[in-house]
This record gives sequence, structure tokens and C-alpha cells, in this order.
Amino acid sequence: MSATLSPGLLLAVPLAPLAGAILAGLFGRTLGRRASHALTILGVFIAFVLSVMTLKSVAVDGARFNQTLYEWMVVGGLRMEIGFLIDGLSAMMMVVVTFVSLMVHIYTIGYMEEDAGYQRFFSYISLFTFAMLMLVMSNNMLQLFFGWEAVGLVSYLLIGFWYEKKTAVFANMKAFLVNRVGDFGFILGIGLIAAYAGTLNYGEAFAKAPELAKLTFPGTEWMLITVICICLFIGAMGKSAQFPLHVWLPDSMEGPTPISALIHAATMVTAGIFMVARMSPMFELSETALSFVLVIGAITALFMGFLGIIQNDIKRVVAYSTLSQLGYMTVALGVSAYSVAVFHLMTHAFFKALLFLAAGSVIMGMHHDQDIRNMGGLRKYMPITWITALLGSLALIGTPLFSGFYSKDSIILAVHASTLPGAGFAYFAVVAGVFVTAFYSFRMYFLVFHGEERFRHKPHPAEDDHGHGEEGHGHAHEPHESPWVVTAPLVLLAIPSVVIGFMTIEAMLFGDFLKDAITVDAARHPAMASLAAEFHSAAGMALHGLQTLPFWLAVAGVAVSWWFYMKQPSIPAAIRKAAGPVYTLLENKYYLDWFNEHVLARGARLLGMGLWKGGDQALIDGALVNGSARVVGSLAVLTRLIQTGHLYWYALVMILGVVGLMTWQLWPFLFGGLMGN
Repeated sequence: MSATLSPGLLLAVPLAPLAGAILAGLFGRTLGRRASHALTILGVFIAFVLSVMTLKSVAVDGARFNQTLYEWMVVGGLRMEIGFLIDGLSAMMMVVVTFVSLMVHIYTIGYMEEDAGYQRFFSYISLFTFAMLMLVMSNNMLQLFFGWEAVGLVSYLLIGFWYEKKTAVFANMKAFLVNRVGDFGFILGIGLIAAYAGTLNYGEAFAKAPELAKLTFPGTEWMLITVICICLFIGAMGKSAQFPLHVWLPDSMEGPTPISALIHAATMVTAGIFMVARMSPMFELSETALSFVLVIGAITALFMGFLGIIQNDIKRVVAYSTLSQLGYMTVALGVSAYSVAVFHLMTHAFFKALLFLAAGSVIMGMHHDQDIRNMGGLRKYMPITWITALLGSLALIGTPLFSGFYSKDSIILAVHASTLPGAGFAYFAVVAGVFVTAFYSFRMYFLVFHGEERFRHKPHPAEDDHGHGEEGHGHAHEPHESPWVVTAPLVLLAIPSVVIGFMTIEAMLFGDFLKDAITVDAARHPAMASLAAEFHSAAGMALHGLQTLPFWLAVAGVAVSWWFYMKQPSIPAAIRKAAGPVYTLLENKYYLDWFNEHVLARGARLLGMGLWKGGDQALIDGALVNGSARVVGSLAVLTRLIQTGHLYWYALVMILGVVGLMTWQLWPFLFGGLMGN
């Protein structure tokens, strides 16, 4: 591919998965299972190859692309278009999305082998890949919003894939509604840009951002740019599951495990992070918005990590880990370390997808029992799953030389260098979160792969992964390693989980790779300049990391976890008993679900009832519709008294009318003279 990227090849990147989705979705029953998964995998593979070629052209040859491919309509001076913007940020996202999606497609062959909705599932995940690619490749906010809503819609379909399961239906509706809250803020932000900048194109809007920064929001003293950025970030809070709009993501684990890796680890939940990084020219103009982003991210990073400590469902442990790591990315955005946030997005995509798929492999090996308290000693039964899960866990906790170390430590250093309001709390949150992450990650690791083989007697009732009740469910089974279509993606994801951070940190954080995609005011926000001054090499950073507080906090988290769950399992039970109220608070997820269901939802129902009874029934139906009918009826009754149908009555009325008319006309002459006399 030349330095001038081909529009045709770029268009093929999202259209190839779309073609696979259409074929598998509409003709899956005719084509059969093998052809359906072959076509969808081929489509995603083509997209991956073209994405790698695009990334090479962008990184090596300096190629860029920013063109409109199709003009949908022009409303006044506002152009609504479809187009692509290809730079370092979008090229990197294209490769991450297509690679993780390809691994998930291959993995799904083994995981969903016996499911009746096999072809439908492949159609959905390919359709999701298309939507995500349209989002990250867009050069305007209309296409961004299309991709944004499309991934939300397909996520709804995938979370509720097993629609006969009530908890899955509840989870997908919850995800849909919570994301609508965030999307309302998002579309308000886009609407304000369209209204005041007069364009939806990224480049044109960013060029007018300094002018917007001088305006105030009508009727208030708020800066317009602050309102725009906070509205946009509210959209990111919903999509990237930030407190308090995070409540949908843990429940989304009701869907099949492959979509947990595809949607809730590597792609959809990172859309908000990508969007804020793309909008950096605007966010840089509002320190208030950046502080808001920083504090929300810090709360999410720390307090969602606490919830991971008490989870017993293997997928939910990884889900709360995702929430916490998304908080880390958001903190980086808040201190204007956008490239660090995107760097962690990339490294996290590989090791978190690996952990979710490893969890799915364990679930298969355990015959769809997801409770980690029923596992133990799986290391010798599932060696490939064990070693890849260990590598993913080491990357997650930030072990030096692993990919997660480079991105997570860079976030901590960037926050430490920040002078924004809230940076002190954020620094405490991300540092404390290192211990918490190490503790719950290796709690899961030790309980699953080491210690007593509890699956033989199952101290806790097992739960079927998808409620279809496989044969023999509820009885002891000998665990087994998963087939190659499951373990091959684990191995392929483990490789970047280990090496990608070491290989790319210098180019992504301190080189020119993201230079034209991200804007930072270094004078006001010195975090990246401070990082650059301290960085010498990837190897040197890893050696120095062995001496830092985060590394020893991670070691402490692993050691405490090993002592609690391998050597003295009575200690966690004693702590739980002693700290009953705290445990209850965590078990109820800070009562946010209770608040949403009993306060917000009930309040909405009362408001709806009031609008229905008072507005619809009383005012509209009662006063306007039925009331107007009664008035017309009353007038009709009066009219009937006059319209008798008798000729003599009509003659009398006519005579009285003539007399009245003559009297009215003669009145001035008859009485005027008398009054004058």
C-alpha cells in the first residue's frame, strides 16, 4: 500500500465483516454451520490483513487519509457525510479491533459448538466488528454517532443472546437503558458543536474550538467548551462504564463468554476512551472538564476494584477488573496523557481478551460451572489455559517487562506529574488500585489453578453458563483441556500480552506515531513532558520498575492472596465476619442497583403514572378530547331546540328576525330625536 492510502481498500475493511454478517444472518440455515463460520472468519481476516497493511503505511511511510466518501445530505450549511480519517490513532484501533475479533471468531467455533444459535451468533459478532470499525475510522461526528449507536444495538443483541434466560433479558435491557442515559449527553454535545461550530467534521470543528472556548453557554456563566466536553464525556461514561453509569457491565456477563472478550474488554467499552482522545483539541481547552474526567476515572479505578475482591463468578471477577482498568484509562485522559490512555487501551485489549477467553476455557473444562470456589488444581488438567491465564494475570497486575507494566506505570507517573484539581486523590486511587488488582487477580488464579481439587465435591452449587442444562450438569466431572480452536487464540493473545508494551512504548508515547492525532497543551498540562524527561528505554524502565512502590504493592497483593487462599483460608472468612457491614456494602455493589431500581426507576414510574393519569387521561382525553365532544353535544342540544322542523316555527322566527332587524336600523331615528329633545 502506498503512502496515499486507497479509499477502496479502506472501504473494504468495514465492509468485509458486514458481508460475512449478512450472509451468515440471512442465509445461515441454508449455508450450514461450517460455511457460516468460514464466511464470517474470512471477512474479519480480510479486514485484519488490510488493517495491518494500513498500520504499516501509517507508521513506516507516514501515510494519512482524510476524505469524504459519500455526502448523505446538506441541511442549511451543515453537511452530513460518510468519510474516513486514518492516522496513528485510528490505524492502531483498526488492528486491535480486527485482531481481537478474529481471535474471538475462531474461539467461538469451539465455545458455541453445541448452541442452536450458532449461525446467528457469528452474524452478530461480525456485525459488531463492522460497527466498531465504522466508529474508529470516522472523520466526522455523524458517522461516529452511527458507529456508537450500532455497537450499542449489537451489544444489546449479544448480551441477550440466550433470550430464554430471564437474567440475560434483564441484563441486555439494563445495558441498553443505561447507555441511553450516556448517549443523551453525547448527542447533546454533538448538537452543541453542530450549532456553534456549524460543522460535524472533526478537522473543521477542532479549528473552531478556540473560538468556542471564548463563548459562554446561553443564560449561564458556564463556558460553552466545558459544557460540550462534559456532555461528550457523559456519553463516554455510559459506553466505557464509568461510575455511576458502570452498572450495566457486570450484568452483561450473562451473555456468552466470547462476547465478553470482544465487547466488554477490547472494543465497545474502549469506544469512550477513543472518543475522548480523538476530541483532545476540545478537552484541552477546559480544565474543569478534565478535572471532572480525572475524578470520575479515579473513583471507578479504585472502588470497582474493591468489588472484584468478593466476586466468586470467574467472569465477574474479570468484569470488575475491566471496570477498574477503564478507570485507569480515564484518569490518564483527565491529566491530558491521552497517548498513555490509548496505549493502555491497546495493551489492555490483548491481556483482558486473553483473560476472558481463558475464563471461558475454564468454564468449558468445568462443564459450565463458573464458581471459582468449586475449582482448584486445574493446572495439571488444563496446562495451556493455565499458562496463558498466568501470563494474562501478570500483565494485568503490571509485572515489569509485561505489556501492562508499561502502560499502567506510565499512567501512575503521569498522574503524579499533574497539577490539576483532583490529581492528589487520583494518584492515591491508582496506586492503591495496584494492590487491589493484584489481590483479586491472583485470588482468582490461585483458587482456579492451584490448591485442593474442589470440583470433585463442589462445595457450592454450580450455575450453568447459559441455562441450557448440559447433560450431567451438577455432577462431578473430570476437567479437560479445551480443543485447539479455543487454545490457539489463547496462545496468540498471550504473545502481545507479554511483548507489545516493550515493543511500542517509545513510538506511541514519545515518538511521532500519535503526534497529529492528539493535541496536548504542554505548558498547562505537563504530564507527558514529565514522562518524556524520565524515559530512557523500555528495558531501563522495567529495571527501574523493580524499585518502585507500585511493583512492591503488586508483589504484596500476590503474596497476601497466596497466604489467604492457599495457606490460611480461614483468614478471609474471619475478615468477612469481622467486617460484616463493609462486606454487605460490597456485596450490594454500593447499593447503586438498589438506588436505580427503587428511587430512579420508581420515581420514573410515578412520574409516568402522573403524566398518564393527570396529563393523558385528565387533560388530553378528559378536557380536550372528551371535553370538546361534550361542548359540541351541548351546542347540538341547544340547536335542536331551534331546529324543530315545523313550518310555522320557522315563519315566526323569520318574522321576529325581520322585526328585530328593522328595530335595530330604526332605533337612532325613533329614539335619537326624543333623546335630543
